Amino acid sequence: MGLYSVVLFCLMTALPHMLYGPGQDALQLTAEHGAVYDVNATVEALNQQKRKNLCHLNGNGTACEVEEGSLAPQILLFVAQLISGVGGSLYYTLGISYMDDNVKKSKTPALISFSIFLRTLGPALGYALSSLCLKFYISPTLTPIIENTDMRWLGAWWMGWIILGGLLFIFATIIGMFPKTLPRAALRRKIAAEKKNLMIEDKEKSEPPASMKDLLAAIKRLLYNKILMLNNLASVFYIFGYMAYWIFLPKYIETQYRQSASKASLVTGTVGLVFSAIGILLSGAVITKYKPSARALGVWNVFVGVLSVLWMIVFVFLGCAANDNNIIVNAGPGNNSISSCNSNCKCDFVPYSPVCAADGTTTYTSACHAGCTDQFEDNHKKIFTNCSCINTGSLDTNTELYKSISKKINSINMDTTGFATSGNCPVDCTKQFYIFLAVVCLMKFSGATARASNFLISVRCVKEEDKPVSMGFGLMIMSLFAFVPSPIFFGAVLDQTCLVWGKTCTGTGNCWLYDVESLRYIMNLTAAAFVAVGVLFDVGVWYYVRDLKIYDDNEDDDAQEMNALSARRPVDPTANIFQSNLSLQSHIKSNT
Repeated sequence: MGLYSVVLFCLMTALPHMLYGPGQDALQLTAEHGAVYDVNATVEALNQQKRKNLCHLNGNGTACEVEEGSLAPQILLFVAQLISGVGGSLYYTLGISYMDDNVKKSKTPALISFSIFLRTLGPALGYALSSLCLKFYISPTLTPIIENTDMRWLGAWWMGWIILGGLLFIFATIIGMFPKTLPRAALRRKIAAEKKNLMIEDKEKSEPPASMKDLLAAIKRLLYNKILMLNNLASVFYIFGYMAYWIFLPKYIETQYRQSASKASLVTGTVGLVFSAIGILLSGAVITKYKPSARALGVWNVFVGVLSVLWMIVFVFLGCAANDNNIIVNAGPGNNSISSCNSNCKCDFVPYSPVCAADGTTTYTSACHAGCTDQFEDNHKKIFTNCSCINTGSLDTNTELYKSISKKINSINMDTTGFATSGNCPVDCTKQFYIFLAVVCLMKFSGATARASNFLISVRCVKEEDKPVSMGFGLMIMSLFAFVPSPIFFGAVLDQTCLVWGKTCTGTGNCWLYDVESLRYIMNLTAAAFVAVGVLFDVGVWYYVRDLKIYDDNEDDDAQEMNALSARRPVDPTANIFQSNLSLQSHIKSNT
């Protein structure tokens, strides 16, 4: 049922696009709709529609947006997330306990590492799928008039959810075919039953059903478990800090290094997570072979945490100077900065539509802010002319952009002063991007090596009967104090670095442009601070795990214990089945 709930979540997430479509802003950036105007409008009104983003020296300028949107899609997405949380918690809490109960304890590290490795491949495949979907415009049947590197590009985000929903439905059906109890768990239950029968001798008692009192008692035991609580608190702060990269890394790459949304998603998912997978498998193999003590695992977790903090501090210095120094004119808070050259243009409600001056380096937030009063199109690309804020005499006339625009203007015998083209000025941050990517891979690899050790400590520090409650309790703590508040917190942090806000009739819209340098400092240093607090809690875990046993059980011990118990008292007829299985296992081992 858990996975089927996630299938429902996928379909509900794609539903807003099916019900409401791509939206007017996205349609206006297509060749089919961008040049379509009201055929019933007067000549004057039609001309106003075509020139709505230009400088209006006469008239009222661009009107504000009246539409406030609808709460229905937000409510739909909220309900979908709620369903996903319920289904996902069922799968990951009961599923992990189910797996741990049915394997040899000596093999747990390797199998847990392999399980985490497969779980890591999920985001990798998800990012790859998202990269593929984002290459298509939000409405794939239409022709966009902007490049996919433009900040206004909207990819077909909804396609991935439909594909994922179909795949998850298939895997949910397969997993549902597994038996409720595997032979390994049945053997353990048989041993536990024999122990209980020997203790009560002549009394036949059945285990009482679980009650709310038992649950509260289990939670109390967990709250007083120092190792578990310190480990959970460390995980909360680690997740809180890492959430900035899990959620906002594609956007970070787009803004810092001017990469397309498709490329940012592909790199984030495939390259970085491949190194995570390698780290998980390698750590699992090392733990399985050398069986380090709990104290050694705790030391490693502390070391990896310190290393993660250092990587995040390194990110602060991995900017792109060309992007940092890219001149954004009239991009103050609220997108209402006024200068003498555009003071009469009435640009207050002009949407963010960046234009690049003919020098190829100066970017204006819109043609209106550049003081442009005229425009014409060349192969669906707009060229704005008579721009009062662009001094043609001071521009570098040797750039390819200047030469190409001048040639086009001369060919149509247009008399113009300053001119610009639609879109941001090009910035090359390729070298800096690959250096950043290399550091990301190192951070992913080092961080992944602590996943298996952290999991082993969390499942070995609680009693067997408390394990399912412990998994759910830990997930609840991390959801309440990390997964839920962290995206909200870092979203607010990113908003503080916004340069250009959209404006509506009643307030502020979305952020269109960020101060990349401030964003780099604030995001990375804030994330590093949270992870550093997590390291302090990991030090506490290291201190208290000195007597914790990690590898105290194996299949041979189970077999020997079962034989000893069987010899001490008569067994019921069903026990012969288990005894036969044990004899068969011993026979196989003696011949291998």
